[in-house]
Amino acid sequence: MIDVIRETQGEAQVWTLRINRPDKANSLTRDMLRAVETATAEAEQAGVAALVLTGEGKVFSAGADLEEARAGLATDGIWERVSSRIASMPCLTIAALNGTLAGGAFGMALACDLRVAVPEARFFYPVMKLGFLPQPSDPGRLAALIGPARARMILMASQKIDAATACDWGLVDRIVEKEALAETVNALSEAVCAAPPEIRKGIKAMIPG
Repeated sequence: MIDVIRETQGEAQVWTLRINRPDKANSLTRDMLRAVETATAEAEQAGVAALVLTGEGKVFSAGADLEEARAGLATDGIWERVSSRIASMPCLTIAALNGTLAGGAFGMALACDLRVAVPEARFFYPVMKLGFLPQPSDPGRLAALIGPARARMILMASQKIDAATACDWGLVDRIVEKEALAETVNALSEAVCAAPPEIRKGIKAMIPG
């Protein structure tokens, strides 16, 4: 399930999309991905100042639900549609990474403007081992953040990296303890919430990527 939490900071709206399937490591079904796609469209229509992606429990998301992955979800174009929707949002988007992320969920985090992680988070994208190509936009976004060689380290050498390494490489912008995650997201959202909508949209449009 995807929880949509709507809050306000001053006169601005901040929406949080929380992956809530902790008994299955927050693995994503096609219906859950459609819910994210729908919620991002609704958030854009509502003119939110910030959109936050996070997970329930100790894992952000293990990626595709295994049963549905075997039935074709692993290579479904919905992953690309969802990450494209997130990337095109005219607001600040933040991945509040409460734990490990993998595969297609990694792509959702790459599509965000900022990534904040807990120290226990691990990052891996095992498409090489599984025999799949990554979603089309993911390698480019990953290489833009950490460089081509390190992108190959993750995608081709199938290396799992820890939060400290991710921060050192530039994949993660900040590491905070789990109890400080929400407070950190609020602080990062403060400026866009205070700004006029045309200013936050204009500045985001001026930044490549």
